[in-house]
Amino acid sequence: MKKNLFYYLFVVLCTATLFTSCSDDDDNGKNGDDQTEVTDISGNYKGNLVVSIDGSAADPVSQVISIAKSGEQTSQVILSLKKFSFAGQLGDIEVPCTVEEKDGVQFFSGQKDLKFTTEFGQLLGTLPTSVSGTVKDGKVSMKIGVTVAAFGQTVDVAFEGDKMTGNESSEAKISDFVIDSEFVTEQPVIDDENGTIAFKVNDAATNDDLKALIPTFQVSDKATVSPASGIAQDFSGGKSVEYIVMAENGTTKVYTVSIVGKNNILKYSFEEWGEQADKTNPDKMKWSSPLPFNELATANNGVAYLKAFDFTNKYNLSYGTLEEKEAGYKGTAAKLITQYTKGAGFGMAPAITPGSLFTGRFEFQAVTDPKEQLKLTKFGIPYAKKPLYFKGAFKYKAGDNFVDGSDKNDVKENTGDKDQCGIYALLYEATNEKEEEVILDGNTITNSEYRVAIAQIKDGSDTEDKWVEFNETFTYFAGKVYDSSKKYKMAIVCSSSKAGDSFKGAVNSTLFVDELEIIGE
Repeated sequence: MKKNLFYYLFVVLCTATLFTSCSDDDDNGKNGDDQTEVTDISGNYKGNLVVSIDGSAADPVSQVISIAKSGEQTSQVILSLKKFSFAGQLGDIEVPCTVEEKDGVQFFSGQKDLKFTTEFGQLLGTLPTSVSGTVKDGKVSMKIGVTVAAFGQTVDVAFEGDKMTGNESSEAKISDFVIDSEFVTEQPVIDDENGTIAFKVNDAATNDDLKALIPTFQVSDKATVSPASGIAQDFSGGKSVEYIVMAENGTTKVYTVSIVGKNNILKYSFEEWGEQADKTNPDKMKWSSPLPFNELATANNGVAYLKAFDFTNKYNLSYGTLEEKEAGYKGTAAKLITQYTKGAGFGMAPAITPGSLFTGRFEFQAVTDPKEQLKLTKFGIPYAKKPLYFKGAFKYKAGDNFVDGSDKNDVKENTGDKDQCGIYALLYEATNEKEEEVILDGNTITNSEYRVAIAQIKDGSDTEDKWVEFNETFTYFAGKVYDSSKKYKMAIVCSSSKAGDSFKGAVNSTLFVDELEIIGE
């Protein structure tokens, strides 16, 4: 197996139940009746952790490990890495260890055959795992080794850290975030609850102007942050920057800093594309995505997950949203494809996966429940005008095999139904009565009480290889009006299968979209 594939597998295994207990009769790490008292090393240790595959090391990450007595004897402990983080994933490690002492140094070691399972419950193997290390004067040095004989791979985890007192602060916040630049028209606003920092720039600012903005800020006392304050960052092309703050006690918080849409001019010609990467994959599986990143999103991250598990290329998956340079309406367009994914990802995927493109963000995680899958799409970006029209152009070719996967246990194929594409723009209220943010996802965007107005194409049928222009008027839902004193979001949604949110659509249905624009008052 190729190294990059195993890297990915290892990361997937590092989710929620990365290492689980062995059977109850496993007595590895026990010392029988020969138990002696040694210096108590129990406590929390904070330091740097490095994961290596066959000697190839990833970048160090900050981590807290815990050592706790297994019973009354100080010579028996449980070593735990709670919320073990690697390439954006989380998991736990727990191994029983025996402690011995010599010349003021405590030596600990243990071994267990640990079951590896994915977040969605599939057992992927039971692997021998060893732990060894030392503690001296409150400093720990340890290694964890995992033998993967079937793949001919060895996973090594190294950790160096200091014992914590228990009085460390848990606060991990960014404050006083400022960008001193002539192009910034409104200074960054910090949203601690959602971990976002947003600012506005002049409409005349070019990508070159935004490539080296320098944020300066403060963090909580005794907390650390990466990247550091005062370092130039690239916000061009809609790029966002993530800041990871670690509190003194090891608690972490992530802030995403981005530019709010330039005066709400929503026009997407798809001439500029940037490279996105799967954060769960250390080898950075990448694809092209339309710019700006902080406004437009796709489900390609979810497809990347399925592609990584398609070991024999059974599904021959492509990314569902692609750059189309040759057949655009005006220059480059976006191409969306519905794919057959029944059984993909160890049964996690629905029967069909439409290509999608929308304003908002896609927050991928491995889930099998269809309702939970629909929550991964977070629709809408701030919009501060009264919308009048939604215009653009599309071309559509429906696939032949219409699949009804609404019942995952009874998938129906070749039903004879004709697929249609879906293209619409939805204005909705951004806050509720309590001034809390409203975020519509795949479960709520079609029925939420916060929907205000919609503009959608009238016919999403096969266009017989012809581009069709549209210019649709926004119509208001019953009892709704535009109120300039309220905050709103605009969700532009395109799908290669209109009923894709019900897991219905035709395999290989293909939608091209171009020149999408919201005309506001």
